[in-house]
Order: sequence, then structure tokens, then C-alpha cells
Amino acid sequence: MASKLAVMASSPADYKRFGLSPTSIAAWEDGARTDDSPGTYEWWYFDAPLADGAELVVSFMNKDDIANPRKPLSPLLRLNLDLPDGRHFEKVMHYQPAEWSAAKDNADVRLGENRFTGDLHRYRIQASAEEISVDVTLIGEVPPWRPSTGHMLFGADRSLEFAWLPSVPKGAATVTYSVDGEQHDTTGVGYHDHNWGNVGLMKVIHDWYWARGQAGPYSVIASYITAAEEYGYEPLPIFMLARDNVVVGDDPDKVTFEREGVYTDQKTGKPVAATTRYTYRDGRDRYVVSFTRNHDLSDSRMVDSLKGIKRIAAKLAHFDGAYLRFVGDIEVSRYRGDELIETHKDDAIWELMYFGHARDR
Repeated sequence: MASKLAVMASSPADYKRFGLSPTSIAAWEDGARTDDSPGTYEWWYFDAPLADGAELVVSFMNKDDIANPRKPLSPLLRLNLDLPDGRHFEKVMHYQPAEWSAAKDNADVRLGENRFTGDLHRYRIQASAEEISVDVTLIGEVPPWRPSTGHMLFGADRSLEFAWLPSVPKGAATVTYSVDGEQHDTTGVGYHDHNWGNVGLMKVIHDWYWARGQAGPYSVIASYITAAEEYGYEPLPIFMLARDNVVVGDDPDKVTFEREGVYTDQKTGKPVAATTRYTYRDGRDRYVVSFTRNHDLSDSRMVDSLKGIKRIAAKLAHFDGAYLRFVGDIEVSRYRGDELIETHKDDAIWELMYFGHARDR
């Protein structure tokens, strides 16, 4: 039987290769995992829905185009802030290479005067972009987690990789944000992850659904990644379920993924599921996690954000990637045999990233 061309690295040899423990996560894992050289990319990400109704996303990135990691170091700050009054701010601030640094022994990323620091439990994020500034303290509640080694490997020689570490799957965020000098103090449910790789995502990924959420005592990270055609459209499911901040399920072999109510999005032409469902079976216990769309928060073709020669080149290459972000409900139900033990429902936001052409399923 032919070996798979896309896998989640999980063998003892894989742990040894990456110098990782299968039972614990060390602070250096959230430090710099690349040397910023051409051919690599890396970013540190935070998001939180806030108690006052705002939504905040902050990313420190070492490349301004992860589709083309052959580029040299070109750091940037991305800061998105959605306010309860409907105002939306989407900032992208570029910096000189000399203004970027990232420590290797823990998360300590500096981008000009901006800073993203932490030790797998407590983080401080300070960032400013034009009229927006944010100051975040994040305290982890669900402990740091990764799917196996966190490395997705592609190709017959497994030399192409994209890696992912949810350093804070769920945490308590204390946030101060300012807009044109008007300060707001609030709290939220925060999330931080760290990503890096050595191949452009659109070369190895066809599409992914990615979600996180909370309902009752449960916290969820759920993703269903489909590799690109060259890698056999191989599915790479990722799933973590925690109850009262303790992980109760994270074995991808126990997960099944379903799409329901699939429709064609009119703007992007992509097939979109109205409901995505992850079912986790563990002995007699069965957990069903459903994300059901109410409306779109974002619905865009990637080519529309490009300018000049990049836009022309993308159209000539017939690139039609899309990004959709949904608002809806998360529902977590637990069954023992056929008996429903408990069910919980809450609000959630999740995404569909689509690099490849739409295909028949």
C-alpha cells in the first residue's frame, strides 16, 4: 500500500526528529522555530471575543506573504478590531527587518515598539496601529496542547511542513483597547497559537475548516484540513475537547467529520456547509460538536485583496482562493450509549479557508 503524501507526524521517530515529548510541552516550543530565512515563515496569533461585544485579533508575522515563503524577512503586524457599534478596523503595519526579533527559548517577539511575550501560561500582548492600540494580559486555563507533534508533513520524503501549536487553547483575557484616544477596559475568552512552516500553504492545502468555541463546561478546537490535489486530497482532522479545562478527547482516529446543508457561496463560488459536525467516539461515550451558521462575518476572494502585478499574476494563474468567516452556534452534546447525558449551546465564530478550486466531493 502506498504511503500517504500528507500526514500528521505522530510516530516515536517523529517526536525524536523534532525533539519533542509526547506527554508535555516546553516553553521553547513557543519560541522562534525558524531562522526567518527565505523558504520559511512564522507567526504568533491571538484572538478573543470581548465581554463588551468587541472582537479582537492580533498577529505578529515575519513574512507579509506566506504564500511565497521564498521571500526574505518582511515583518508585519495585523490587528483587527470589531466594535459593538459596528465599526470595523483592519490594520496591516509593515516594519523593517531590523525591527523584528524573536527569542528561541520562549515567546518573546518584538516588532518595533510592539511586543508578544509569554511562558505557555501567562502572556502580555502590546500593539499599536495608527489610531488603535491594545494591551492584553492572557492567563491560560486549558493547558497548552498540540495535535501529536503539531507538524503536518507533505510529500513522499515528508520534507515539506506546516506546524501548529495552540499554546493557550482557552484563557482569561484582560484587555485595554483605545480608538482615537478613547479607552475601553474589558475582559474576554482568549486564544493563542503559533504557526510556522517551510512551504506555501496554497501549495499543500486545498481547504480547511477551523473553529474554536466554548459551551457550558466544554472548550473545543476543531479543524478539518484537506491536502492539495498533489497530495491526494488527504484529510487531516484535528480535534481537542476539554471539560472543566481538562482535555477529555484529542485522538484524531476517533473523530468523524460531516458537512450538512452544503450550498454554493455566490461571491466566491465555493461549496460551504451550513453545519459542520465533529463526532468523537471513546468507548461508550460519544461527543457531538456542531457548528451551525447564522450569517457571514467575512466573505472574500483572495485575489480581490491583491494589487498590481500580484493581482495580474494571480488571475493569469487562475487562482481563486477564498476566505469565509461565520457567526453562528456551537452545540456540544454528550451521549452514553444512546442516552443523551448533557447538551450545551453558545455563540461561536469559525472559518473556511479555500486555496484550491471547488471540486466534487
